Amino acid sequence: MTVDAISIRKLVFWPAIVTLAVTLLRVTGELLHWSPALFNPAAGGGGALVGISWLPPIFGILFAIQLARAGHGPQSGGRAIGMAVLGVAVTAAVVAGAGALGLIQEGQFSMMALVLFTTAIAVGAAVAWWGWPALGQTLLAYAFAARVPVALLMLVAMLGNWGTHYDVAPPGLPEIGVFAKWIMIGALPQLTTWIAFTVLSGAVFGSIAGAVASRRHPPARAAAA
Repeated sequence: MTVDAISIRKLVFWPAIVTLAVTLLRVTGELLHWSPALFNPAAGGGGALVGISWLPPIFGILFAIQLARAGHGPQSGGRAIGMAVLGVAVTAAVVAGAGALGLIQEGQFSMMALVLFTTAIAVGAAVAWWGWPALGQTLLAYAFAARVPVALLMLVAMLGNWGTHYDVAPPGLPEIGVFAKWIMIGALPQLTTWIAFTVLSGAVFGSIAGAVASRRHPPARAAAA
């Protein structure tokens, strides 16, 4: 069961606003040198507690409950959960295989590693999507709303050489121009890898919440029958 574009925009509007606020808080904390545990300016962010990568599971649950209440729950809660888990397993298998072949080296940036990571997560996200397409559509819209501002912020940070995790180059990145650097570690990861990550991680937690919520709010098709 698909969800119309207007409904999706309504669902993702406030989560997108909250995500933008967290992004602005994050860059402010890094610029003002607040606690590194919360605002780590090192390349990649170092798992800082203030960041938007923690939000997809939370909003995945929220979207799932809202969709179920609107009659757009999964046709099968078990299938939605199973496909989401399978998506994670596929991603882990591809990454593990690439690591075993020496195609990915931890702590070192390479385009091959980026492509492999992105492909692995995108395949996993696609698998999870088919378990509950309405949730997948919503998460995809939220992902772009969350990550496009970050991609643009990274360009500004690189032009200004801010010294934040938004512009610091990872180990292994060759000396290149600002725009090329932005494409490699800004635009491409934000608009591919992180989009897929948002869909996959949101689907895992959302599918569980949706399976529970849909017991009280059956899918529209089933209710009509």
